[in-house]
Amino acid sequence: MQKQNEVLWGVMGCGHIAKTFMQSMKAVKGAKVQACAARHIARAKAFAHDHSIEEHYGNYADMLSQRAIHAVYIASTHNFHFEQIMLCLKHGKHVLCEKPLTLNVSQAAQAFALAEQNNLLLIEAVWTRFMPAIQSLEACLAGGEIGEVLGLHCNFSLNRELPDSHRLRDINLAGGALLDLGIYPITMADIVFAAEPEKITSSIVQSSTGVDQNSFYTLEYAGGKTAQLSAGFRMTGPTFALIMGDKGQIEVPFFLGAKEYTVTLEGEQPRTITKDYPEGHNFTFEIQHMTDCLLAGSAISNIMPSTKTMRVMTIMDKIRKQWGLQYPAER
Repeated sequence: MQKQNEVLWGVMGCGHIAKTFMQSMKAVKGAKVQACAARHIARAKAFAHDHSIEEHYGNYADMLSQRAIHAVYIASTHNFHFEQIMLCLKHGKHVLCEKPLTLNVSQAAQAFALAEQNNLLLIEAVWTRFMPAIQSLEACLAGGEIGEVLGLHCNFSLNRELPDSHRLRDINLAGGALLDLGIYPITMADIVFAAEPEKITSSIVQSSTGVDQNSFYTLEYAGGKTAQLSAGFRMTGPTFALIMGDKGQIEVPFFLGAKEYTVTLEGEQPRTITKDYPEGHNFTFEIQHMTDCLLAGSAISNIMPSTKTMRVMTIMDKIRKQWGLQYPAER
């Protein structure tokens, strides 16, 4: 893959999450957003105006046909991810796509296969993975600081009264807690144990629209290691991760965008490790990582390789199979 002197980005989808991308892009070195596209030209035009983007398009293919664009950030709803990833790859563009990468592992496998075939970089934008605090946490766990890790408790929940048309409640948009919120606790389990669970047990509180509004997952790994996870948009609870080892524990408050974690060893005072970052730069680390990969001419991410996406997606597929939950876009 040819190295780039500067990575020129296109943004696909001009909604709320794309605004976070643009705010985070301000701190990225070696990159610039060249264009944006939305299904409605007026929306793309307004987004381009608000963020000083030179080009805007009311058709995704028109933006992708521009040879100057190297990489695309996909910020659309879940149900569109697969077809938009494939469209980008067929146009020779590297892709950073919001989580979940696709609706299921079969789609993800097809997308990664096409990316590899075309020597293109495809990364799932799970921002938690790229946080300096999480990178530090992984090194701490690998170094055996709390001994053998045996357990994880992790939750991400909101409590929202949402109309049926909201994306979290809309089954046609692949809504529900699992793909939107539950993916984070499951990602945390993958960060901690870095393996496929041997057994998965789950339960669902189903909304009137057919999606999971609250859901609970127990992942059992080799050696009796266990992750107890939960997510929901109709329950109040702390967003936290508690990692338990045979020599101590680690607490990670607001693990999604972690800025710190606290290590407590038996008989010792707690020790907090802080890796702060400016407000509004939530996605800066993932964008910078992909930009750096492209500037170096690499089509492989060492932070978010396909294997990690596939492991988490496989878990979510198995959970939904237990519930009998299938999205219309999968049929």
